[in-house]
Parts: sequence; C-alpha cells; structure tokens
Amino acid sequence: MTSAVKTAMERTIIFSIAVVYIVQQLTQLKMLSPLLGSLVFIAIALLLPKLKGMTRWLTAFFMAAGAILLLLQKAEAAVWFEAAEINVTIVTLFLFAPLFGIPVRLPEYIEALKRFYEANLRSNAALFLGTQLLTQIMGVFINVGSIPVVYQMVFVKPQPGMALLLGNALNRGFAGAILWSPYFAAMALVTSALGLPWTSILPYLLGLAILSLAVSWAVDLRKLRHAEIEAPPLPVENKERAAFPFGLGLYLIAAIIVILAMEQLIELPMVMLICMAAVLFPLIWCLAKGAMAVYKQGVKNHVTVTLPALQKEITLFLAAGFFSGSIGATKFGSAVPVLLGHIPLPESLTFSVLTVVLIGGSSLIGLHPIVPVTILAGGIDPLSVQISPIYFAVLLLGSWALSNPISPASAVNNLLAGLFKKPVFEMAGSNYKYAGCMAVVLLIYLMVIGELVPIFGD
Repeated sequence: MTSAVKTAMERTIIFSIAVVYIVQQLTQLKMLSPLLGSLVFIAIALLLPKLKGMTRWLTAFFMAAGAILLLLQKAEAAVWFEAAEINVTIVTLFLFAPLFGIPVRLPEYIEALKRFYEANLRSNAALFLGTQLLTQIMGVFINVGSIPVVYQMVFVKPQPGMALLLGNALNRGFAGAILWSPYFAAMALVTSALGLPWTSILPYLLGLAILSLAVSWAVDLRKLRHAEIEAPPLPVENKERAAFPFGLGLYLIAAIIVILAMEQLIELPMVMLICMAAVLFPLIWCLAKGAMAVYKQGVKNHVTVTLPALQKEITLFLAAGFFSGSIGATKFGSAVPVLLGHIPLPESLTFSVLTVVLIGGSSLIGLHPIVPVTILAGGIDPLSVQISPIYFAVLLLGSWALSNPISPASAVNNLLAGLFKKPVFEMAGSNYKYAGCMAVVLLIYLMVIGELVPIFGD
C-alpha cells in the first residue's frame, strides 16, 4: 500500500468519525454508536504505528489497559463502543475549529498588528504583559499558531535581555487561552463531560485568566527590572501611537458573540455550534473582505498540513477517552468520597488539592493533561466530593492551564525550544515558579468564589 493511499485512508477515517458524530448528535440515533465506536478503533489501529516515543507507548498502554478492564468487567459490546466514543468531540473540534483562525491571518491585519505592537509596547513590563495578553487573545482563535505569529511581531527588532522572559510570556499567554477558549480541546472535553454550557463557566474563567497575567508579572518582576537596568529598551523611531487593528478587533469580538448567541438560541452541544459557526462565519467574513484566495489557501493548509500534524494528538486523545471509559465502567468514582473521608479536611479542599497535584505533577513528567482530566471528568460525580459542576470545570481547566507551561511534552514548549534554540527543559523550567503560584491562586480563587457565588459552590 502506497503512502498516498494510506494517507487518504487515515484522512477518510478521521473525517468519517466527525461526520458520524455530527449525524448522531442531530438525529439522536443510538444505532450509530457501534459504527462510531468501530471507526474510533480503526483510526487508532491505523495511526498507532505512525506514533513515536512516549506517545506511542502511552497510546498502546491506554488501549491494552482499557481492554483488560472491560474484559474483567465482562462488559457488553455496547459498553466498549461507548468508551471508544468519549473523546470523539475533540476529533470533531480539530477538524473545524481551526477554520476560525483563517481571517486572523489576513495580511492587512498582521501588518497593522505589528505597527500597534511596535508603537505601544515600549517598556519591558508593557512588552512582557502585552505579549502574554496578545498571545492569549490570538491563541483563542488560532491555537498553537499564535506562538509563531506573536513571536514574529515581538522579535521584528532585537529584544536584548528579554528573550527568555518573552518566551515565558508566549507560553503563559497560550495557557491563558486554554482557560476560556470555546475552540480548544480542553473546553470541549470538560463542558461535554459535565454537561455544562460554555457561558455558565465563562465569567469565572475570564477572572482566572486576568489573574494569570498578574501572577506572571509578579513572578518575573525582579527579572524585568534587572533587564530594564542591564539593557534599556531601544528607542522607538515612530513615536506616534497606533490603534489596535479595528477590523481584527471586530472579527474577534464578532466570533465570540456568534458563539454566545448560538448557545442561547440553538439547543445543540457546544461542539456542534462551533462546527457550524466555523464553517460559515470565516467564509462570510472573507467573502465580505474580498479575501477568498486567503480563505481557500487557509482551508488547503488545514487539510494538508494542520490535520496530519495533529494525528499524534488525535490518536492519544481517542485512546485516553477509551481508557477513561473503561475506568468509568469499574465505578471507581464511587470509591473516591470514601477515600477522601479518611483525611481530616473538607472533602472539597482535599479533592481540589489532589486534582491540581495530579494534573500538574503528571504534566511535569511528560503526560498530557487530557489523560487525568478525561479520567476525572468522566469518572467523578462532583456532588459526591462536595463541589458543584461549575466549580469542577474551573478546577479542571485551571489545572490544565497551569500545567501546560511546565510540560516538556507540550507542543508549545517544543515549538518555543525550536524558536529560541534552547533545550525544551529550560523553556519548561522557567515556568515552574509561575505554575506553583498559579496553583495556590487557583485554590484560593475557587474557595473565595465558592463563598461569594452560591451556584458556584453548591
């Protein structure tokens, strides 16, 4: 079998998973479950041989361990298929959500953004926070693609003494996008597993995203002051201020408003709404701008470059979902409150601390956050540990976001290591202090909001 045929088969299977999932959601036909589950098993079997290193071993382990657990439970075929389907929402999101980023890359927007950046971010502190905030905003729409886009703006001129600090800003900015972007796998997983609308948790996540900026600045304040003394910012030739690109700002705001409106008006899962909006809204915007050539090129790049590059994540995420489903079949979640009852602390606090430690600690050694998050979101009833679903969602997303900058296996750290020509462990290690502080802030934030907002804590 030629490589072209194999590539076509792999692409067809992945698209088939998304199509069958969409039809299943629209029709609610349970008879599609065996077909969807079978497609997941076929996709994993096709893609597993292409994986390398830790990802390959983890994927194989999840499939083998999941199968053993289900065999020990003597689970029926329907349970196997249901377990395989758990993370198909993420595969569907991977296929459609990146289309939102096509208009963001319009040349006129990028050039205007470069002018805004150079004219307004003049001090080291402003450059640091501006880089983090811009990466967060751009990351919401173009995911990891925000890193090279913002990097090129930042380093259009030399930044003496600021290289690693700006690497931290890029890293943490992307982590901030994980917190609240409706287009990320993290949000799709958590909201679908807990049955929550995105709007119900958005205010709390935006608050946490703002806090992440403050924590990041405080953690690196001494280094910023030192850089200001050792290497003062270069003088700006054009001292006139430049406004944020109006067209880009309008697109970003409109894209969020569209999702918010659709969630209120259409009774469909968030992933379905994002797929619908991702197909139509960027297309309409590019048509109105007379930029169909950019749109067509963006779609082509997505199908031929982005999706093949995501095969590693797709395979791992599907396998992690199956493993989570197999653990759920053992009813392990009912044992958690019993175990927590032996600790002389409030169950909600104990569970929150252990969750942060589990997700952060596993990421530190290279395990993708989707593994523990999938297991926890799918296997634990939040009410059984004295927390609300909204509290649980913020806890999981907050833990995922703080763990991403310290993971040596994260796509962002590996991308930054290549851009800055430094070891990946150095890029991750410079964020350990930030992650530790964010963990403490997250736990305090959860307790305070839980006291102030009844629906959050109950």
